[in-house]
Amino acid sequence: MEQDGSVIPSPIRYDAGLRERITANLAGHRRRVVDLAGRRHAAVALVLVDSTADTAIVWARHEDGSSARDARLPHEGLLSAAGGAAFLLCRRPLTMRRHAGQFALPGGRLDPGEGVVEAALRETHEEVGIDLGPERVLGFLDDYETRSGFVMTPVVVWGSGQEVRPDPSEVMAVFRVGLHQLQRTDSPRFESIPESDRPVVSVPLGSMEVHAPTAAVLVQLNWWGLLGRPDPVNDFDQPVFAWR
Repeated sequence: MEQDGSVIPSPIRYDAGLRERITANLAGHRRRVVDLAGRRHAAVALVLVDSTADTAIVWARHEDGSSARDARLPHEGLLSAAGGAAFLLCRRPLTMRRHAGQFALPGGRLDPGEGVVEAALRETHEEVGIDLGPERVLGFLDDYETRSGFVMTPVVVWGSGQEVRPDPSEVMAVFRVGLHQLQRTDSPRFESIPESDRPVVSVPLGSMEVHAPTAAVLVQLNWWGLLGRPDPVNDFDQPVFAWR
């Protein structure tokens, strides 16, 4: 399949073989752990699910049953990205104080005394309504340092058989994005900016583009989780709008 000159591979089967491959790849290499050095610790969940074109998006709903959809935030470009094995990607509402309208993985800062697995699973439940146990965790990617003052630990989770119910206070919509989108010939993308000597990374998904820090994590999910290639992504920077 081709889109705007890019070759997009076929969807990846969501099955036991994929689960075993990702688990083995993540366990086969030593991951990068970053000292907090006064920064805040956060965990994000890469929740792997099955998907079809009909399940590409789930809108959050308010208590009165109305949709949280905001016409100011386009979404149509992601609807074509579903199919086969996928990850859950959230779109933040414009009402949020920080990172309003941005794409993000389920996650947030660790509570006192909490570990990264506990935090990732708790945030997944709070934000997208999925209740998963630690036995669903397949492994971890490298810690990634964000410009906004966090050390982010990505937790890869097998999330089959769960209904998505987004919390409208934190999530406008949840997209199921096929893992095959991460293996497009035009992904990842890099840009130079005057504010940094590091390349700013992004990934195309459907006809839209997602930037770091989420993009850096997704690049490593493909490289390490799917391909068994443990290349680091800590030298990939984020666009200036994500520094706050």
